[in-house]
Amino acid sequence: MNPIQAGSFLTLHYRLTGPDGADIVNTFDDKPATLSLGAGQLSPAIEARLIGLPEGAHERFELPAGEAFGERNPELLQRVKLSLLKQLGDPDETYHVGDVVQFPGPDGQGGYAGVVRELGDEALLFDFNHPLAGQPVSFEVKVIGVL
Repeated sequence: MNPIQAGSFLTLHYRLTGPDGADIVNTFDDKPATLSLGAGQLSPAIEARLIGLPEGAHERFELPAGEAFGERNPELLQRVKLSLLKQLGDPDETYHVGDVVQFPGPDGQGGYAGVVRELGDEALLFDFNHPLAGQPVSFEVKVIGVL
């Protein structure tokens, strides 16, 4: 049997749950996921727990607060001027607390998302932390194939 190692191509079912036990991602009721270990599709902390697992393994891991998606960083709470939002996106867009807004990356290649946390007359407060930053999560995996 092939154990999982860095760079392995995997077929697996997995479930990621938040601190309240609710599913965030669950492939067990649908098609399995395929991914390449180390390509950034899973957090490094989760990938590290997969290393060494053989085909057929069915495991569950508890990751303490902050390990899977980092600690919350207060510097990632930032105000963005409405004038900039109108320039980057739809000038007629109306924003609400809880909205997820996509921003272009500085190189124009990638992007990142922020959640509206507070509305203001001239700017909005965005949270650019990962939604699960600073929270414990559970990860269940059933390894189907390893290449």
